[in-house]
Amino acid sequence: MLLVTLTALYVVFANGLGVFWPQPIYEITLADGSKLLGEWREEEIDPLSGRQRIKFYCANMEDMPPFRWIYADEIVHQEQPTEVLKLDRAANLHYIGYLKEIRLSSRPRNQNAASADPADDVPEETTPSGPEQLAWAIRWAKRWEAAEVAPWRQQENQLAQQLNDQIKYALIEARYQLQQLLRAGRSQSDPACQALTDRIAQLTQEENRLKAEAHQLAARRAEQETKLRHNVAVFLDVQGREKQIPLVDIVRSSRPNAMSLPAKCQFYLAKWWELLTDPPREANQDGGIFPAILGTVLLVFLMAIVAFPLGVLAGVYLGEYARDNLLVRWVRVAVNNLAGIPSIVYGIFGLGFFIYLCGGTLDSWFYPARVEAREPVFGQPCILWAALTLGLLTLPVVIVSTEEALRQIPREIREGSYALGATKLQTLLRVLLPMASPGVMTGFILAMARAVGEVAPLMITGAVKSAPLPITAQFPFIRLDRQFMHLGYHILDISCKSPNVEATKGLVYVTTLLLLAVVLVLTSTAIWLRNRMRKRYYVRAI
Repeated sequence: MLLVTLTALYVVFANGLGVFWPQPIYEITLADGSKLLGEWREEEIDPLSGRQRIKFYCANMEDMPPFRWIYADEIVHQEQPTEVLKLDRAANLHYIGYLKEIRLSSRPRNQNAASADPADDVPEETTPSGPEQLAWAIRWAKRWEAAEVAPWRQQENQLAQQLNDQIKYALIEARYQLQQLLRAGRSQSDPACQALTDRIAQLTQEENRLKAEAHQLAARRAEQETKLRHNVAVFLDVQGREKQIPLVDIVRSSRPNAMSLPAKCQFYLAKWWELLTDPPREANQDGGIFPAILGTVLLVFLMAIVAFPLGVLAGVYLGEYARDNLLVRWVRVAVNNLAGIPSIVYGIFGLGFFIYLCGGTLDSWFYPARVEAREPVFGQPCILWAALTLGLLTLPVVIVSTEEALRQIPREIREGSYALGATKLQTLLRVLLPMASPGVMTGFILAMARAVGEVAPLMITGAVKSAPLPITAQFPFIRLDRQFMHLGYHILDISCKSPNVEATKGLVYVTTLLLLAVVLVLTSTAIWLRNRMRKRYYVRAI
């Protein structure tokens, strides 16, 4: 078992830590005269022909297959040109080629807002440029986007939020109240019905006005984006074909073959920082995974709030208060068996009990208008029900560990406490539970480690491919009714459901590495607390 664990860790770390390190790019000339430009990824013996073959990552997925196998004996010449560029793009992942020129066809209206360098005094139509000019042009385009496009997009988002949070649900509430009055036998001419009708008409008018305003904002944003996308960099691939890429679509450019060791380290750290702090892009194939990290940690903390107190209370009752009868023995057998039930079964239970029954009941009590309009609040998958489902899944482990920890305490400790006049409750709270806390914490560590890696129940109860952050700046700050992203589900998505599974293989290892890191941090903290408790409350029976 230890060997298997060490092997698995080695595979994850060996493949994950090197994903972002700049790899050399080779220009290969083949025996038939064709050329190839790409990164050397792996090599193997072809099982059919017995010849050695090499897999190259050629990128440029919109023009050619991103990966290509080449037989080693077909390579006539290879070199590592220093001028070759590798681009990280907002769409279509990477591009590998040579820079031909940069074309700046338009300027922002607020030149000062988008410019900060003296190098901005370049003509609108530029001549062939080098990598330094390309890096400047990318920064220039980003500043222009922030100055001219981002404000329109922000206003669009604010209008969309106003339409969704205010107008939409106010209309739902007003229509529901009107329907209730009409079902109760009121007529349309009734003053209350007439007032609701007028309010619906007013809200509808306001909704149409906001939609028209949003349409105008979208048109202005699209106009600025069109102007911005006219600023392009022209590249040549190894076959000599031109490719125009808008500057705003280039996230990062690099020259791996010309990088020094400090430059490679800086690039490596920048990629890791992007991974940890940015949201994903390109259907989760690139970018960061910050929402998934936050969703995973938040889910574990919510699960701990639910499972830990309830599991400790149940373990204390079974170990200290319950009589040894047939019912209690059945309960213990049931708890032990629940620990071995497949997690997908808990997911189905969470869907039926928490989402449909509990969530549907809450909606019918507090949000009847939303139920009528088929816009549930809690009657749908969300992080609250996912946390409760995981809490139920890990509850047996906490119960059993608590009961066992209490059982390991010598009987003389209890009798000594009673002899000094302490009640059973005082003995439990001041003697037994502190002494049993290391064992209880051990069970909690096992439960938490299992919960972090579970994916099957989360697919049913709230985890999705892409979702906004469940944390907001407004009270109550945590939106328990929102769906969320999870590292385990993210691994499943990019490894099985990605449009280009081969290209995301490195990201799978990186995400797995981060998931292990999250587990390690959480469990290390719990182990540290357990060891402190063990030193503080350690006793020995005489």
